[in-house]
Amino acid sequence: MSAPGDVPSAILERLRSICRSLPETHEEPAWIGVRWRIRQRTIAHVYEAGPGRAPVRPGRPFTEAILLTFRVPADDLLGLTADGFPYFRADWGHNVAAAVLGDHTDWTEIAELLTDSYCEMAPKFLIARLPGLMVTDRQPQPARGRRQPGRGAAPRDR
Repeated sequence: MSAPGDVPSAILERLRSICRSLPETHEEPAWIGVRWRIRQRTIAHVYEAGPGRAPVRPGRPFTEAILLTFRVPADDLLGLTADGFPYFRADWGHNVAAAVLGDHTDWTEIAELLTDSYCEMAPKFLIARLPGLMVTDRQPQPARGRRQPGRGAAPRDR
């Protein structure tokens, strides 16, 4: 097991700030790195990829990188990961993506992605407590001014 110290403190603090804003989310040590959960469901997991635990991306493995995994609405996964770096599909789960974190990271986008991950895993009554989000019977819908799902994805015929 790695320790939270394996993830740079500046990255941990940014992620903590984002996850603290999500109702009833808690932080805990994971088998490697740190994860944030809503009840018993993981919404985000950050760790340092090293030898033996670095996922493979087409063309080369990630080594010595800080990786964040999170849930993505299944319809948005391809749109998020199609352009490649810093996003890719995790090699487990039907709706799990990962991001390589570093100086290039757009923290506003990470906050939006973690909010989406929360909406994938949290009960509806907690999702309803998020500011700027409207909840329907089917799924949470972005309020005006919030990022629309599927950015970067090609339009689909309906």
